[in-house]
Amino acid sequence: MPDVSVRAGEADVGQRAASDGGTRAAADGGTRAASEGGTRVAVARLLLERGPVSAVEVAAELALSGPAVRRHLDALLADGEATTREAPRRGHRTRGRPARLYLLTEAGRVRFGHGYDDLAVAALRYLAETGGPDAVRVFAERRANELVERHRAGIAEGGTVAARANALAAALTAQGYAAAARRTGNGEQLCQHHCPVAHVATQFPELCEAETHVFAELLGTHVQRLATIARGDAACTTHVPLGIPDRGEQPRAERVAPPSTKTTTTIPKGRQRV
Repeated sequence: MPDVSVRAGEADVGQRAASDGGTRAAADGGTRAASEGGTRVAVARLLLERGPVSAVEVAAELALSGPAVRRHLDALLADGEATTREAPRRGHRTRGRPARLYLLTEAGRVRFGHGYDDLAVAALRYLAETGGPDAVRVFAERRANELVERHRAGIAEGGTVAARANALAAALTAQGYAAAARRTGNGEQLCQHHCPVAHVATQFPELCEAETHVFAELLGTHVQRLATIARGDAACTTHVPLGIPDRGEQPRAERVAPPSTKTTTTIPKGRQRV
């Protein structure tokens, strides 16, 4: 009669071997992925430092095979991080397609960082020193107005505050703010999940304040800025109450008192109601 315990032991050994093999395969896969990522960064950096450069030159500089280099270059092209141009012909024309040279796009350069935020902060500091706080405020107001200027007509077409809030969210999204508006309690909540100038606004809150004033003007009602990315919050959140009549367009069901809050309330000039 076969020894059942022996078979069970063999089965355990087989299972452990399969498990170990799977673990090694996963580890190998992770190592390869990390290696691929490191090589792609090296290729991108060479394009940054030497570009425009040919695939042959990249392969020679990094001691890689031609197919490997082209795989990474194709990936950079597909991601929009690199582009190509034809190499200039030298001497007599020869048959065949001209060689392609590779260089990084602006999107590819972002991989290596930039100093735009630091430059903007330095410029605003200089403006404050030479023109005073009012100069920064005026700049912030002008920027906020320019942010939504081409969307004003479309936002104004909204028949209610809620409709205008949704139109404003779409306009902000088009400017890179990843915004959305949703009904919450007795109002609309406008959330900006991204802020392209958050680092600068951390040192110059005038940028946030100017945005709030423009939102109030566009929506035709006062608004309350509850949170900002510049202050460390997850999103810039603006409460848009539906309780204040605007141009006689809101239904009475929307006219409820706004919640009490310690945040600053902004009421556009000329729109106060007694």
